[in-house]
Amino acid sequence: MTELKAMDDLKVIVFELMNKEYVIPVSQVQSIEKMMHITRVPKTPSFVKGVINLRGVVTPIIDLRERFNLQASEANEQSRMIMIKLEDMEVGLIVDAANDVLDIPLSAIEPQPDVVGSIESEFIGGVAKLERRLLVMLQLEKVLNPIKQAI
Repeated sequence: MTELKAMDDLKVIVFELMNKEYVIPVSQVQSIEKMMHITRVPKTPSFVKGVINLRGVVTPIIDLRERFNLQASEANEQSRMIMIKLEDMEVGLIVDAANDVLDIPLSAIEPQPDVVGSIESEFIGGVAKLERRLLVMLQLEKVLNPIKQAI
């Protein structure tokens, strides 16, 4: 019976961009790191900030604010890099803050509304309403699609 319970929930990392909360599945997250020096790579899209050497692995870093055409901001104490692995690709995502790990009941996840706000709807896999929180679920495959060609 406990196995069924686990399958009814999705464990996610909650992070923030411009005071909105977004989530990605924990299964795609390798680690969450504080900001570190990023080496710029020429001829990459502006939202690809460069690469870092993390524990011997050279990893591209993407600024999610720029990727979503949101207002840029300087990194601060709360800024984090969420290191994700998707298929055979490892990428770091710069976010304003990484807040929480949550279990979201699958029943709380709804298809995306027509207007979600400031980011392109193609990047959104759905929304989850938990108490007073509205969590936007990202489709990392769509977010990272052009990066595959760029790196």
